[in-house]
Amino acid sequence: MRKSLLLAAVLFAGLAGGAEAQTVRIGTEGAYAPWNFVNEDGKLAGFEMDLGTALCEKAGITCEFVQNEWDTIIPNLVAGNYDAIMAGMSITDERKQTIDFSQDYYPPDPSRYAVAASSNIDWNKLTGLKIGVQGATIQAAYAQENLADGNQILSYETADQSMADLAAGNVDIVFADGGYLEPIVEGSAGALKLDGPDVMIGDGVGIGLRKTDTDLKDKFNTALDAAKADGSLDALIKKWFDKGPFYKM
Repeated sequence: MRKSLLLAAVLFAGLAGGAEAQTVRIGTEGAYAPWNFVNEDGKLAGFEMDLGTALCEKAGITCEFVQNEWDTIIPNLVAGNYDAIMAGMSITDERKQTIDFSQDYYPPDPSRYAVAASSNIDWNKLTGLKIGVQGATIQAAYAQENLADGNQILSYETADQSMADLAAGNVDIVFADGGYLEPIVEGSAGALKLDGPDVMIGDGVGIGLRKTDTDLKDKFNTALDAAKADGSLDALIKKWFDKGPFYKM
């Protein structure tokens, strides 16, 4: 993933009455399809780019997406390098010690295990295995706490790197968000499978914000309320994940 920050302006919307629009910079990883990724044209794309654009339009603010590596995405928010995070980030009590969150824009998603289709793992007694996780994720924390005894936990900078090592046979298991793993497994032509128990971690995915930015949090929450009520959030989840509806029944 690129080391430098990549700015991609996505929307310009004036505030009512001709006032100058507020510009909000949204940090994202750009390496976690279908949540966020860099497309063939070198531009940020994915579920969160579509949703962020729609939310900013509803809130009457101008938004720019900023690409940033996952392991420094929270420190750079706190440092003021951007104003919000939309990067498939689960809402957890640990993260709430440092930052705040909007309401969820994706419900709690089971974490799942991806393995080679030929593997035959005894899930009642995991031992002697190499388990790949993306560093600084809820799965990494869970694996260190619950799976490290008798196994080797390998941490990767990006989720894609862990999947490449799984395909190469360098790890036995990759543990990640189900919404990330499912399309990869489906597109593997039978080389991979999802196996083992689903694991529920976190309280859904939300927009990360500095604790002091209460006005911005209110704007995003109001926009999310509207997106849930009019069905547009469910439509984007259906488009990118083929799931739902979750919010407008």
